[in-house]
Amino acid sequence: MFASSAQDPSASERSSVAPAATAGAKAHVLQPYLDCIRHSLTAALCVQNFASQIVERHNKPEIEARANEELLLNPLVICRSEDEACMIEPSVNSVRVSLRIKQADSTEEILAQKFVRFLMQRADNFIVLRRKAVEGYDISFLITNFHLEQMYKHKLIDFIVQLVEEINKEISAMKLNVNTRARLIGQEFLKEFVF
Repeated sequence: MFASSAQDPSASERSSVAPAATAGAKAHVLQPYLDCIRHSLTAALCVQNFASQIVERHNKPEIEARANEELLLNPLVICRSEDEACMIEPSVNSVRVSLRIKQADSTEEILAQKFVRFLMQRADNFIVLRRKAVEGYDISFLITNFHLEQMYKHKLIDFIVQLVEEINKEISAMKLNVNTRARLIGQEFLKEFVF
């Protein structure tokens, strides 16, 4: 019914619409993954102040200390693909969130490592960022009950979801810049051999 009443756009109109439609389609494909992370983090970030059961007047993140198994909840792994995943490890007073970034080839691996290393060297500025990622993941965050007392829970969740959304765009943009620069350098180098 709709197909018969709609007219087919010309080739020039289709080519101008295609990039916007592709970007929208990529965001649409990523949205269920981001929504799942958002809802899981909302549920997991119900933490409270909990003093150590072993040492008096100590209050350490139980997910890091791992002294009492009964205070740790089951970890949750949300996978978009084999190469891209998010692991949420909740406990009574802290939550550790680890991200695995998609790396399709060796160039993306190098760019992702450099980008993540740049962020982790500035962990003090990010407050919730860990200096060392969990094994098998590229970047990790540690959110304690003290962080949630100082910051808004929904803003922390927005920060992590936005990072997941933007990090692939950043790496893709860096890869395009590297490829463009390599192509220009190759062209300039080969000009010397043209007679």
